[in-house]
Amino acid sequence: MAAVGIKTGMKTGMKIGVLAGRSGLPVKTLRYYEDLGLLPAIGRSEGGYRLFAEESLRRLEFIRRLKTLGLSLEEIQGCLAVHDAGDLPCGDIQIQLERQIERIDAQIEELGQLRQELQGLLAGWQSDPAKEGDVICPNLRV
Repeated sequence: MAAVGIKTGMKTGMKIGVLAGRSGLPVKTLRYYEDLGLLPAIGRSEGGYRLFAEESLRRLEFIRRLKTLGLSLEEIQGCLAVHDAGDLPCGDIQIQLERQIERIDAQIEELGQLRQELQGLLAGWQSDPAKEGDVICPNLRV
């Protein structure tokens, strides 16, 4: 599909379907991002279609990158708000990434505890335990 631009005043925009094709993201995701304020449209075509700037592709790559690093859309929105105000969000991103490391460390701790619990259960596991009334599985001790 050709990326045909539509002029709106002094700006040239692309329809959401073109942006979806070029970014590799579904139209539904782009609409959701627009609703959240992550992806502003630059206007509408004469037919009423949303139009997006070429810079939207860079913005979507930024969102995608921060998502792969584990940041939430709310955290990403904060970083983009700093950018949209004319400042570099590098300091804010650093804080978010440090918080992400803390969350990962907490998850690692929780997983270690879960692993120990599972090992403890399996250490005394009986393949064919005696039936105990209406207990579903006596090995689980519940």
